[in-house]
Amino acid sequence: MRNTLIFTGNSCPGLTSKICENLGMTPADAELTQFSNGETSVRILTSVREKDVFIVQSGSPKINDTIMELLIMISACNGGSANKITAVLPYFPYSRQSKKKSHRGAITARMLANLLHVAGVKHVITVDLHASQMQGFFKCPVDNLHAEPLIARWIRHNVPNWKEAVVVSKNAGGTKRVTSLADALKLNFGMVTTDKKRGANMSASMIMNGLDDVEPQTLLDGTAPKSEPADSNGGAESNKTRKTVVADAQGSPKRLSGPSLRTAVLPPRSPFVRPRTATSQTSATDGLDGETETDDFEYNDSRAQEVTHGRLVHGHIVPDDFPSPAMSAADASTVAEEDPMAMSHASSFFTQDRHALGGSGQDNDNSDDDEEIITNSKDEHMITLVGDVKDRTVLIVDDMIDKPGSWIAAAEAVVKRGRAKKVYCIATHGIFGGDCLEQMQACDCIDTIVVTNSYPVPEAKARVSSKLVLLDLSFLLGEAIRRNHYGESISPLFQHIVD
Repeated sequence: MRNTLIFTGNSCPGLTSKICENLGMTPADAELTQFSNGETSVRILTSVREKDVFIVQSGSPKINDTIMELLIMISACNGGSANKITAVLPYFPYSRQSKKKSHRGAITARMLANLLHVAGVKHVITVDLHASQMQGFFKCPVDNLHAEPLIARWIRHNVPNWKEAVVVSKNAGGTKRVTSLADALKLNFGMVTTDKKRGANMSASMIMNGLDDVEPQTLLDGTAPKSEPADSNGGAESNKTRKTVVADAQGSPKRLSGPSLRTAVLPPRSPFVRPRTATSQTSATDGLDGETETDDFEYNDSRAQEVTHGRLVHGHIVPDDFPSPAMSAADASTVAEEDPMAMSHASSFFTQDRHALGGSGQDNDNSDDDEEIITNSKDEHMITLVGDVKDRTVLIVDDMIDKPGSWIAAAEAVVKRGRAKKVYCIATHGIFGGDCLEQMQACDCIDTIVVTNSYPVPEAKARVSSKLVLLDLSFLLGEAIRRNHYGESISPLFQHIVD
């Protein structure tokens, strides 16, 4: 391309080289150094006068140095009379800080957008912003590209029996992303959620929601309760019938009746499951294998159970008879003072705590909160799988992989509770903070980890991880640069092309 220069920062020289190779160009010369005190120094060694300049710089482990490099390079090219400066950011730094979470919090992503504008950028190209509303932070046009077509193409070519797979979101905030990929591939989708409010006092949780295997109800003859026909006295009950009151899945009183009392186990009634008919009889159900045992079982057209609960201790799924984690004396006294039955009558148990800034305080878009909840060793939590994944391949999808806790918990939930056959963890940005990649590599429930090269993954880590698959974004970014230079539409880059 004539009158076009592509510069690269220190964060992703390999990706920039592939972009230039696809475009038949070579990266422009620039000298990036640091003084002894850590200050960044930039020298542009090529004339940029009246030329279109593209600066490729992604996030990196040294994120603040990366941002200063980008801002100084933009300012240097602007001072060299460049015609137009476009910042190509495969991973936009600080994208997770796109909202204020407390009175003294900062919207850091908006501040970075303002810094880019002050430095002189005229256009921004990025991939899969953490929150698409961030495009409103910029005073210049933003092309928010999607890696979804590339991921969907990889799934069609590399996942065996992918048409029978299920796309699963590991938290409530990622459902929009998951449903988009599921619609593109015409697949079913599901969701895994972690109960954020319940801690060590699981007795109240079991009373209110119930686990698949541990919801005790008082029944007759080991069978499910069924409605009694009305007698000639206008519905009066027989003298042989006893009544007992338990709480249903929503915490409301539920009256059961019968001639004698025996203890049995019932799966919780979920709002996602069609109510049973009055004449149907359902036996006690094992939460792990779903097999029924009864003498008078009748088949009906009710939907299969699609909501599965499990216990999460220290970030891992545990059996129902696993002992609860040890509590400190203060925690134990707090739990002892709580009356579960009083909580069942308190509507505040279901109402989320009001946040200081208004709203619920639940930040579904921020997976860091889920990580803190899951990895908290003092508490036990309930994890819920919505959807049928038995004997199917599961594709757990999110925009980035930073910490391993929520990914491992979701993978164990679909395998150990949902009986999934194979699990793929798929994301656009592979940040892999700390020992995230090592922990996911060691997890037996995760079979493959798929990310793009938008964020630089150290070669040493990639070499030792047999589960890691890196998808190349160079063609997508190179085509976006070419279309941007010639004034062509970038809409074709969002389309799914079936081979």
